[in-house]
Amino acid sequence: MSLDPNLSAEPALLVEHVVKRFGALTALRDVSLRLNQGEVLGLIGDNGAGKSTLIKTICGYHRPDAGRIVVGGREVVLRGVDHARSLGIDAVYQGLALINELSVYHNMFLNRELRVGPLLNNRAMRRLAREHLADMGVNIRDVGAEVAKLSGGQRQAVAVARAVYSDAKILLLDEPLAAMGAKEGALILDLIRDLKARGDVSVIIIAHNYAQVLDVCDRVNLLQHGTITFDEPTSEVSLERLTDLVVAEYRNRRLRR
Repeated sequence: MSLDPNLSAEPALLVEHVVKRFGALTALRDVSLRLNQGEVLGLIGDNGAGKSTLIKTICGYHRPDAGRIVVGGREVVLRGVDHARSLGIDAVYQGLALINELSVYHNMFLNRELRVGPLLNNRAMRRLAREHLADMGVNIRDVGAEVAKLSGGQRQAVAVARAVYSDAKILLLDEPLAAMGAKEGALILDLIRDLKARGDVSVIIIAHNYAQVLDVCDRVNLLQHGTITFDEPTSEVSLERLTDLVVAEYRNRRLRR
C-alpha cells in the first residue's frame, strides 16, 4: 500500500489540544486536528458541537485558552483576524461579509482598492476581478453588477474567490452550501473541486450534507462534545456510517436528559 505523500510533508495546519471556554461553558475541550497541504477536510457534527468556535479560533477571532496552533511548521499565537490573514488563513461565513450595494469587482478589492493617486483605479480592478473569477471557473457575466443582484451561489463564489485572490493558503468555509438549491450548491462544489485540483490551497469545510462531504473532501472529522472523535479518509467511509455516528450521538443526548 502506498503512503499518502501529504502525510510525509509538513502539514498546512496543526491544531493541538486546543481548549476554548466561554465562562462556565467549555466549547472546545481537547481538539487536535491536522490539515494537509492541498487537502479538503470535512468537519461535521451536530449543532452546538463547537464547529464554528473551532473555525473562529483557527482564523484568530477567538483566542484559545490552552493548546497550540501550528501554521506551515511554525507555532503561532494569533493576535486577531488580520494577523491570521497575514499568515494566509481566511474564513468565509454564511454572512459572507460582502456589501450588497457595491459591485462584484469593488467587493473583490474591498479594503485593498487599487488607486491612481487619490482616485480608484476602477478599470484595473474590473479587469483583474474578471480575470481572477474566470481563472477560478466562476462565471459572472458582469462584474460591474451589484452583489445584491447575484444568486446565493454566485455571492458565495465571489466571497471564496476574494479570499483566494487575497493569497489565502488555508481557507475555512463555514456552511458554504447552507440554504442553497441544487444548482447553486453545484457551483460551490465545483469551485471547491477546482481549488483541490490547484493544490495550493488547503480547505476546511463545515457541512451538514454528508453526501457532499464525501463527494468533495479527502478526509472527514467528526466533532462531538468539543473534541474530535472521528478522523478517516472519505474513501474509507460510507454515508450510512457517518449518519449512524451522528444519529447515535443524538439518541444518547436525548437519553441523558
